[in-house]
Order: sequence, then C-alpha cells, then structure tokens
Amino acid sequence: MPKHGKRYQDALKAIDKTNLYGLEEAVKLAKENAKAKFDETIELSFRLGVDPRHADQQIRGAVVLPHGTGKVRKVLVFAKGEKAKEAEAAGADFVGEADMVAKIQEGWFGFDVAIATPDMMGVVGKIGRVLGPKGLMPNPKTGTVTLDVKRAVEDVKAGKIEYRVDKTSIISVPVGKASFEMEKLVENANTIIDIIKKAKPAAAKGQYLKSVTVSSTMGPGVKINPFSV
Repeated sequence: MPKHGKRYQDALKAIDKTNLYGLEEAVKLAKENAKAKFDETIELSFRLGVDPRHADQQIRGAVVLPHGTGKVRKVLVFAKGEKAKEAEAAGADFVGEADMVAKIQEGWFGFDVAIATPDMMGVVGKIGRVLGPKGLMPNPKTGTVTLDVKRAVEDVKAGKIEYRVDKTSIISVPVGKASFEMEKLVENANTIIDIIKKAKPAAAKGQYLKSVTVSSTMGPGVKINPFSV
C-alpha cells in the first residue's frame, strides 16, 4: 500500500469514514481539505447498481454544468467548408480534415474534446482505434457528432462534460475546482446527480445508487448518503 503524505493524513482526520454525509456537508469537507499547492478538482464518483456488460445497462451522455468545470478545454473540430468556418468562429482551437487525422496518426493529442460533422466520420473512423481508448472519439450520444458545430463548441467551452459508466459500474465526473464558491460546487453537483438518476436503465434492478463519494484531486473521499440525493 502506498503511503499518503501529511496533508492527506491531516485531511483524513477531519472526516468520519464511518459516516454518510449530506451533499453540502460532504462538498464542504472536500473543499476545505483541498490543500495542495494547485487548484484541485472536486470530483463526484457514483457506484451504480448496473451491469455494464449488458447493452441495455450502459450509461453514457453529456451535460453542461451551470458554472463550468474551471478548466479551459481545447477543442478539435473535424469539418470542412462552411462548417469549418462556423467552428472557427465559435472558438474551436483546431479545425481540419485529413490533415488533422494525419497529425493524430503521428502521435499528436493537443486537444481535450473532438467534435465532427456527420460527413467527416468516414475520415475520423480511420483513427477510431486511437481516439476510442482515450475517450476522444466523437459520438452522437454525447453531442460531438453534429451539424450544429457552433453550439457543440460553445457547450464544451461553457463547461460541458461527458460521463460514462466503466466496467466496474463506476462513473466519475468533475464538479469544479476547490476555488469555486460552495454554492457553485453544490449546484454543479446537483446537476450531475439529477442527470445520473434520470439515466437509470429500465433493466437495472435493486438499488441504483449504491454509493456516492466526493473528493478533491489529492484528498480522501467523503461518502454521501445515496438516499439523501
């Protein structure tokens, strides 16, 4: 087991690991104990009562946080003609076609989100095996394959995040930075909680929200009472 530093150990003393906290109190503890020398990210993690091996229990989507994530994200848009101009005007950091595909094939990944118009997916498909494992492949379910590139770019820049259940039935998503005001962190957290609850598959049986935890990048997790959210 790796040893945690003094900051982590001090933060751990402020948290009752046997207790299930309300959302606001849990967020407050995570925020107060984010004492690293950088602005830590506050993250929510959900353990869900689903079996992601079944297609009808897959959970994936995107949501725009009301107060953003506090991170400036670089956007790559695969588009041509007028749609390329539209993407550039909306603030996309990189816009291109086969030239961008070649650049990625050479090992370049200087972007956080990739968006594509439907007519470009044949070209983008050539690097699907490269983008997929990194979670960068454009997908209609997350709004990153679209003709409305203007809105897609603006949503990402405004704080749109993607969520997806992993093979261990866990979803982890950022709710902002430790420097955010409490009200903004809680509102972002509630937005995510609502969207995860609404995404419950009809095939999922029993307790859906098995556990909910909030933590900072370098801090310990604070357990939230799943029945309180």
